[in-house]
Amino acid sequence: MQPHEITEILSRPTSRELLARDVTRLAYIAKDGTPRNVPIAFTWNGSEIVMCTSKNAPKLPALRRNPMVALTIDTEVHPPKILLIRGRAELDAVDGIPDEYLQMNGSYQMTPEQRVEWEAEVRSLYHDGMVRIVVTPTWAKLIDFETTLPTAVEELVRQREERRRA
Repeated sequence: MQPHEITEILSRPTSRELLARDVTRLAYIAKDGTPRNVPIAFTWNGSEIVMCTSKNAPKLPALRRNPMVALTIDTEVHPPKILLIRGRAELDAVDGIPDEYLQMNGSYQMTPEQRVEWEAEVRSLYHDGMVRIVVTPTWAKLIDFETTLPTAVEELVRQREERRRA
């Protein structure tokens, strides 16, 4: 997929709505060779998906061995809106708490007092820092069931139209 095609898909209004959500599902191949799919908070900075995790997270050795990942961001309503992204995870160990981590957790419903308590807890828990998992999309597909469908369903629609014309 060409970069301009990815940019076009990710610039669509529905994609922008999905990229503003709180949680994605990160799929990767674990150390034992089996697939994993974990929910993880994220933020979109306009060109990359940024997720943060603890320095001892089991996913990190797996991502070092095989950095290819897939992400799913979707809604829980009918018809669902689904954004599928593939890319390569770059790992960036940082001291302290990354700004993105504080941003991505800023949309949860918290009172100002709860927010202060939460940030204090985060800073004490991750005192050794965190790892930023940064994914630049190399492929993207938006499925909204209005203007776009899953590839297999698109094929069935095409076949149905061919049968009707025959």
